Amino acid sequence: MNLNIETEKHETHYNVAVAGELDVATVPELEKVLVPIRQAGTHDIYVNLEKLNYMDSTGLGLFVGTLKALNQHEKELYILGVNDRIKRLFEITGLNDLMHVNEGTEVER
Repeated sequence: MNLNIETEKHETHYNVAVAGELDVATVPELEKVLVPIRQAGTHDIYVNLEKLNYMDSTGLGLFVGTLKALNQHEKELYILGVNDRIKRLFEITGLNDLMHVNEGTEVER
């Protein structure tokens, strides 16, 4: 399955909606979107996974790298719209304690 990515720039953040499957084959597509944003260090990133069907460890790795880069600029990464299966990935790896992971699509501060 392909990966569909939609990006909206706002004053303080980017909304990045991801649909499809995020795995070793598709992570480079999302990386092309996230890396320039995180390198600029000027915006928080809200990644909406509401329409994501599958994610493997390479997707988690991309989010960890993004979080580290954003933290260097005192910016935040928010993972939104996670389903139970994807939420479980964040829980068993302990990443839900390091980043903002939310089942809803609104940012909880």
